[in-house]
Amino acid sequence: MQLSNAQDDTVKAYTVQDSLKVDTIQKLKFNYKQLIIPTILIGYGVIGIENDQLKSFNTQIREEVKEDIDQKTSIDDFSQWAPAASVFALDAFGVRAKHNLRDRGVILATSYIIMSSTVFALKSISHIERPDGTSKNSFPSGHTATAFAGAEFLCQEYKDKSVWYGIAGYAVATGTGLFRIYNNRHWLTDVAAGAGIGILSTKIAYWVNPFISKTLFGKKEETHPTSFIMPFYDGKNAGIGFVKTF
Repeated sequence: MQLSNAQDDTVKAYTVQDSLKVDTIQKLKFNYKQLIIPTILIGYGVIGIENDQLKSFNTQIREEVKEDIDQKTSIDDFSQWAPAASVFALDAFGVRAKHNLRDRGVILATSYIIMSSTVFALKSISHIERPDGTSKNSFPSGHTATAFAGAEFLCQEYKDKSVWYGIAGYAVATGTGLFRIYNNRHWLTDVAAGAGIGILSTKIAYWVNPFISKTLFGKKEETHPTSFIMPFYDGKNAGIGFVKTF
């Protein structure tokens, strides 16, 4: 397939962007205001462990939900991964993410390590019984934490493209949390805390990523040979190109 000059420019820009280089890392500046929402969510969940009023509210919600449950669904087992997976899927189909593949991998891995470690630690020490009585590891919701970590990841990578990417990611994450309540697996306080932990984990991952990448890959910008078949769309023209970098 022959490409027009405009399409050639698109492929060249794509090639430069996709080369694996440390300098593609963009710093997310620390701002204490970014802590407000996740802190409120986590605080609500933690307070709800001992607060009789919040525990009573948890029970009321469970009773309301139980009345409307026809059958349980496993959609939350899959939807928890959807926001993060969307980042890689969108980029693969030509909607460029803020960071290249390696940097995105490091950021997401860091977020998941922080998130899963926090969730596991809190489950181990809180011993909150699940609404369905199957175990005492209800607090916080790991599914919800995973979903919101991915939603914040999607938001950060695509907020400069459109705010709707982030909104969609958070909608899916919220749905995941609601399904955990619907399936009688978590209390509202579990879901709230999980959401806060997920968001905060990804924010921390972005804040520390420059240091981690410098430690792992060094300061020097490096490019590595790559070749791939690439679909592209520049708003007017669509096509497929073969790209090789040296």
